[in-house]
Amino acid sequence: MADKKEMLQQIKDEWEHILQAFEDIAELKPGQLLVIGCSTSEIIGEKIGKAGNKEVADVLFEPLRKWADKLGILLAVQCCEHLNRVLIVERNAVDRLNLEPVVVIPSLSAGGAMSLAAWGNFSDPVTVEQVRADAGIDIGDTLIGMHLRPVAVPLRINVRKLGAAHLNLAKTRPKYVGGPRASYPCN
Repeated sequence: MADKKEMLQQIKDEWEHILQAFEDIAELKPGQLLVIGCSTSEIIGEKIGKAGNKEVADVLFEPLRKWADKLGILLAVQCCEHLNRVLIVERNAVDRLNLEPVVVIPSLSAGGAMSLAAWGNFSDPVTVEQVRADAGIDIGDTLIGMHLRPVAVPLRINVRKLGAAHLNLAKTRPKYVGGPRASYPCN
């Protein structure tokens, strides 16, 4: 039991560090949308989709929610492939971003542990089929790219994994359009 408790605390500590490091470089602004894809199976060293862990999801969701609230950003939590990677969002995000709801309730075996945590902890959860997020965190190679705006810019921090899961972070930027005579603002 102590090992499990220690493991969950270690995951939470790593996650809080990841969120702070991401905040430091992602240039997130209030009102922006962040997509999260998370395989709790991969975090605990199992194959994606085979060992979803509600306790791990709960340990991740609480700090994620507090962090997003502090920054004033909206969250979209991606479900697994069994639900075609639909997303769980708060109703205010649906209204604010003009998203189209779909009807399904995630479960541990269809949607995944993290989407189930979002469904259970959001005040008014809604499922939507697609978003165009401003930034994203992918834990365990869940393929969130389909929900990011073009152009995705990979971000690197001093951590490459959460538990045993690969970690990928991204923000987005507007497309550069034009040709050889175009000019662009310097960043």
